[in-house]
Amino acid sequence: METKTVIKGYKYRIYPTKEQKIQISKTFGCCRFVYNQLLAKKIELYKTEQKSLSKTDCNNYCNQVLKKQEKYKWLKEVDKFALTNSIYNLDSAYQNFFRRIKQGETPGFPKFKSKKDNRQSYTTNFTNNNIKILFNDNLIQLPKLGKINAKLHREFEGKILFATISKTPSGKYYVSFNVEVEHIISSKNDYIVGIDLGIKDLLITSDGEVINNKKLTYKYEKKLAKLQRKLSNKKKGSKNRNKQRIKVARLHEKITNIRKNNLHQISKQITNENKVVICEDLNIKGMVKNHNLAKSIHDCGWGELNRQLKYKTYWNNKIYYEVNRYFPSSQLCNKCGYKNIDTKNLNIRFWVCPECNTEHDRDENAAINILNQGLKDLGLVS
Repeated sequence: METKTVIKGYKYRIYPTKEQKIQISKTFGCCRFVYNQLLAKKIELYKTEQKSLSKTDCNNYCNQVLKKQEKYKWLKEVDKFALTNSIYNLDSAYQNFFRRIKQGETPGFPKFKSKKDNRQSYTTNFTNNNIKILFNDNLIQLPKLGKINAKLHREFEGKILFATISKTPSGKYYVSFNVEVEHIISSKNDYIVGIDLGIKDLLITSDGEVINNKKLTYKYEKKLAKLQRKLSNKKKGSKNRNKQRIKVARLHEKITNIRKNNLHQISKQITNENKVVICEDLNIKGMVKNHNLAKSIHDCGWGELNRQLKYKTYWNNKIYYEVNRYFPSSQLCNKCGYKNIDTKNLNIRFWVCPECNTEHDRDENAAINILNQGLKDLGLVS
């Protein structure tokens, strides 16, 4: 049985007491405050002196300046690692901003955090056994919080690297662990597959297998619209409005959870059955600019599916590859290579090649072309 050391995530729901909720809320607030303070300082320093602050400089400023001021003494009440990770997140946002500019993109500048954000989280590091998971007792011990009741639905053995405590818009609390574990590599085989992603059908393989699109947004569309209408009629700031907001958030969470679970099952099946998985490098951000398709594209979760396939193939020592997004997979005949520009029209689902008279299903033909092009790029065929 072959194994491989990988980093996996394990997420559990936690049920903090009233005191623990207050401490978590304090930590959220302190992380937000430090993030905003350092962002403002970085902006001011660049405007006045054309200089930048490294993440080490920012962390030293937090520990040696902010924490020592009497008016900010409450920063000492929360987990120090949470504040440090908040600073590092700011540095990552800056690095990503300038990296994307160099790549010719037009990214948004890092924004100040708001207490009105419904989705909040903070990250703490594992050190000196400060994080413990008691599976038999359904308890998790976290820094500054102590032992918290949790629903530990699956166990693991490995080295915990850090933990992220989060609160969803519906008011639920979760903790996610990044753990270094020994992954059992799935059985090897010699199958290869090309994948074409779609809207009518979520996924079509080069073998002709079709996986239907559940279209969850459309399934719950009427119920969601009804809840949102009720929310819009509630008085702002009232308790009834907050109750209705939670109902809307819970339905959004339900849709997201069903979609993710479905994608996990699909990606696991594809990874287990194939040695080489070849997909398209889709420009999803560009595609959703078409307002007629944006809602359907978001509902499919193409980006999440590709992300799952990427790391699951890596875990199992298999190959994942994305062909160039400009490759005309739908227009080429997979038999003779004839290019049919008429298939740019999405309404054309079947066509006959005028050169070799081969009948093509649009999506299956695209999947075969993706497979062939990927194998050429990888040097697996001549």
